Amino acid sequence: MMQKVLLFADIGIDDTIALIYSYLSEEIELVGVVADYGNVPRSRAVASVHYLMKQLNLIDQIPIIGGAEVPMTAEQPKFYPEIHGEYGLGPIKPGLYEGIIENFFEIIRLIEKYGDELIIVNVGRLTSLANMFILYQTLMNKVKKIYLMGGAFWVPGNVTAVSEANFHSDPIAVKIVLTYANNLTIIPLNVTDHAIVTPEMVDYIEYKGRSKLVKPLMDYYYGFYKKRNPLIKGSPVHDAITLMSAVNDDMFTFRNLPVHVVTSSNGIHRGQSIADIRPYIQFEETAKKHRIAFSFEYEMFFARFMNVMTGESFERKKE
Repeated sequence: MMQKVLLFADIGIDDTIALIYSYLSEEIELVGVVADYGNVPRSRAVASVHYLMKQLNLIDQIPIIGGAEVPMTAEQPKFYPEIHGEYGLGPIKPGLYEGIIENFFEIIRLIEKYGDELIIVNVGRLTSLANMFILYQTLMNKVKKIYLMGGAFWVPGNVTAVSEANFHSDPIAVKIVLTYANNLTIIPLNVTDHAIVTPEMVDYIEYKGRSKLVKPLMDYYYGFYKKRNPLIKGSPVHDAITLMSAVNDDMFTFRNLPVHVVTSSNGIHRGQSIADIRPYIQFEETAKKHRIAFSFEYEMFFARFMNVMTGESFERKKE
């Protein structure tokens, strides 16, 4: 049975790859997209989702919801066009969307409609998700599962030495989600940094022809990563592997641990994610723990990603 997924995204290239993956997958039914600020301003994120839905012939079939424009820290967000392009689509510039976007509270209707069948996957900033917990905590706890891309546990961050971008951009929102969410899974940089898609994989996806958008997007993305690290073999698809986690739990190794986030307004530690692994501490039964993915099987990721993106089987036959 296909899993119903509501995606919260701050449209960038890896968010877009996740959206394309969901369209091609036979395991995921995308029921809505919440377009947030993050990699690009919200207005451009909305425009990019509309462009993509049009390219996939899904326009008017999936609600596109306007999410948050600024973080709960009351700061002006920083955007990353050098990584993702002006609209989060690499070299593609669709222009601003001038039509009507779905009201934020369309999220309520979707949760009420699908209830415990619904999985929320948050691959961008956590501001919109936190707002839902502030306003509708009881309703949010009817959701089947929540997966989020964020954090870095004992590995380098990608904004500061210790902080990952989604947690760093709005640590207050992260703390709200960690405090109130149940059945939450965190997919941090520990995993996503290693979900590498190589140029050879991209070329084969292009050859198979299921999506003509993948190559221009990933070539642009790889250009950034290659310039930053000449030794890198490809581009990490942080958001695609997070979406995949919603239907591929068996790829990962998880631990259930208490998680803390540093909410200070500045400094190297802002947004740092800390998991308490002290073996001699007896946590209270009421202590909130969350499931964290610390590793994954790359071969399994490779096979399942390529299966969906090419329509061809890459699974190894069991001997």
